Formats: sequence, structure tokens, C-alpha cells
Amino acid sequence: MNLVKSQDYFDPTKVDGRCHIIGCGSVGSTVAELLVRLGITDISLYDFDTVSAHNLANQMFNNDDIGRPKVEAVADMLCRINPEVKDTLKLFPEGWTEKCRLGGYVFLCVDNIDLRREIVTKNRFNQAIKAMFDFRTRLEDAQHYAANWGDVAMIDNLIKSMDFSHEEAKASTPVTACNVEMGVAPTVRIICSYGVANFMNFIRKVPIKKIIVANAFTFEVDAY
Repeated sequence: MNLVKSQDYFDPTKVDGRCHIIGCGSVGSTVAELLVRLGITDISLYDFDTVSAHNLANQMFNNDDIGRPKVEAVADMLCRINPEVKDTLKLFPEGWTEKCRLGGYVFLCVDNIDLRREIVTKNRFNQAIKAMFDFRTRLEDAQHYAANWGDVAMIDNLIKSMDFSHEEAKASTPVTACNVEMGVAPTVRIICSYGVANFMNFIRKVPIKKIIVANAFTFEVDAY
């Protein structure tokens, strides 16, 4: 893959670990696309779901993907961008389970806070992990959380940020008249871009932001 436009700024050979993308919906498919355009090829994709017609509104799929496993549709997209990725790409169509060994960089992109909390707490002392990057989206606003896995305080803060249930999260998310969660691509793309930029900074030895809050339509951004 020709990286002449970006390699002097971000060198993918400095990424000393696999990127695990847990959840391949709106956030996960977008994060995967952004990472592979940086020249990253050691990627694992986790998702048990298939592509539905309503997913096309804010996810990185097209009409031909409807009915396919999301991990396979994302994998094909990544291989079209950079064919080299097919040699190192790993797919987990059953989603994340406790049997899955994580290491390197973990991107939490599932739409269930209970599962995200489980992944974080069960890997709290996993020394193979270098950092975790978490994404949460609503209709207009979204949040990104990150933790250097060598910093206990950061890990604790990430866990504390998950002190609510999946049902509570659903109650605060706008839905259609048919009870489908609403979501638009600009909100997803903005928070994913911030999160991947945070990851790039981590690789470049720039201090990462623990929290980034953005509203795609009022154009407000706060980072801490």
C-alpha cells in the first residue's frame, strides 16, 4: 500500500501489537476503515451480527452486504483498500468471548455497555494489552474514552465511566416510531476520527486524551 501521504507523520511499523476491533457496526466498521488506511494490517474483527438494510445509513456497508456476517463484509472492505491485509486479518464471527485472548490495542465498538464493562474488567490485569479505546454514540453527540494499560488510574477511570446499565443507555438514545435506535453517519465519523487520532498520538508517544466529547451538530468538542 502506498503510504507516501501519511508515513512521514504516522509510521504503521511502530504499531507493536495487534488491533482488536470488538463490534463491527457503525463505529467498528469506521474504525477499521480508518486504521487500514494508515497501513495497519494486523487486525482482528469481532461481531456475531449480520448486515441489515437499516445499517447502511451510518455503517460502512453497501447494499450487496445485506444478510452477510458483518466481520466478512468489513474484511472484504479492508482488503479492497489494502490487499495486503488479507494475510494477517483474523475474523471472529461469534463475537468476543472469554476464550479470546486480547493484546496490543483494543477498540471497544460494541453497542452494549455491559459487554464493554465485562471486557475491561476481565482484562484489567492483562499485561499484553497496551491501550484500550472506547466509543459511545447517540444521535448528535458521542464520547470517546481511552486508557493506557500501563496506567492503573486510567484503567480505573475507564471502568468508573461504565457505571450504568445497557438499559439505562438505551433509555437515553433517541429511537424511531418503530423503536429502532437513531443514528447518523456524521456523528459516527467524527468520534471515530478523534478516537483513531488519539490512538495515533499514543503510538507517536504523545499523551492521549482520557475523554473526548463531541457534538456533530453544535460543533462543540471537549477533551481531557
